[in-house]
Amino acid sequence: MNIISARNLALWYGDNKALKEVSISIPEKSITAFIGPSGCGKSTFLKTLNRMNDLVLSVRIEGTVEYAGKNIFDPSVDVNELRREVGMVFQKPNPFPMSIYDNIAYGPRTHGITNKARLDEIVEKSLRDAAIWEEVKDRLKKNALGLSGGQQQRLCIARALAVEPKVLLMDEPTSALDPISTSRIEELAEELKEKYTIVMVTHNMQQAVRISDYTAFFLLGELVEFGETEKLFSQPMDKRTEDYITGRFG
Repeated sequence: MNIISARNLALWYGDNKALKEVSISIPEKSITAFIGPSGCGKSTFLKTLNRMNDLVLSVRIEGTVEYAGKNIFDPSVDVNELRREVGMVFQKPNPFPMSIYDNIAYGPRTHGITNKARLDEIVEKSLRDAAIWEEVKDRLKKNALGLSGGQQQRLCIARALAVEPKVLLMDEPTSALDPISTSRIEELAEELKEKYTIVMVTHNMQQAVRISDYTAFFLLGELVEFGETEKLFSQPMDKRTEDYITGRFG
């Protein structure tokens, strides 16, 4: 069952065409990795899936992205609701300069949840789901900026989970982290796919091989190839994919 489908999606920044008629369907409750050299459009495409590119002034988009059976660019779509269901975790951990508790409670509060017992429950569940509860449960009132980089990134994942999304977009979530924190985030992603659909941009091909079920290879704004990870890496259909994964360029 596919949860997000893009059809002929093209995107321009001013006169620069950053995405060229991308069509892809992303299966739910799986990890899909986007790979490709820097500047090939993978992060741009990821941000289109919850309309983060709306925030860029010179953007023009053609084509459709369907989420839960509806084109997300339809004027009737509530963008805040879309971003609640399709959450985002960025490359650099970006906790709010407030307590650990308030970081997690922030989203639910903006969606109208004020009951303290309910918020306590959401905070604990989100931190547990992000595999960081045991490390922070005795310091929930402390500033989140005091956490290590790896802990901050798991906190940001917990913050995204607190509003009960269906999809989690991750833009190179481990590129700023050390190897130990990276493997914890990878393990976490594998656990989370039981409940959520994860779409992850990664510069690290080994990471895609280790944890993703499906891989999409982007080059110069074009989706060159998409398929099951194992197959794409062992029997790429396109010569450009083969050249990239064997290190001939990139």
